[in-house]
Amino acid sequence: MKYCHSCASPLIVKIPEGDDKPRHCCENCDSIFYQNPKNVVGTLPVYGEQVLLCKRAINPRIGKWTLPAGFLENGESSLDGAIRETKEEAGAVVTVKENNLYTLFNLPSINQVYMFFRVELANLEFSAGIESEEVALFSENEIPWSEIAFPVVKTTLEKYFQDRESNKFPVRMFDVHHEKNQNISTQIISCSSS
Repeated sequence: MKYCHSCASPLIVKIPEGDDKPRHCCENCDSIFYQNPKNVVGTLPVYGEQVLLCKRAINPRIGKWTLPAGFLENGESSLDGAIRETKEEAGAVVTVKENNLYTLFNLPSINQVYMFFRVELANLEFSAGIESEEVALFSENEIPWSEIAFPVVKTTLEKYFQDRESNKFPVRMFDVHHEKNQNISTQIISCSSS
């Protein structure tokens, strides 16, 4: 960021008064520009014993399977964004029930927060959107586990099939860390008593 969005003056990086982090600041109009984590929202769409997955047509992880998800837009609630992403990526219409927030992942190393909501497919009319090569329903034993695009998706799917046995779906929060050796660790930090 080089210029102020308010007055077009050059920006400097400094720690504003009362803050503890360097920010892009405009000395002309006193605007401060905060860079905050991006929110990624998605769904875990279920139909009977199966879940709907999308094969990615875009990078990163092109050709790998994922849950329908994407960046939250300004002016949307997280659930509305997840429903929109499901329609865009999978052409699917979903039914939302109570207690639908399912997993939340903090990814501080890449400045992102992921949220997945449990939903049901309203019907079997779905099709690949522009960001998906293919969309398909999978039972647990059919899921291409080695072809799952992201650790947060794999963890969400694993917890879902585990929770389905008891028909109790607690909300879980995880911290995800990218380690120096390229490994990714996922640590649960909160679980509701659902």
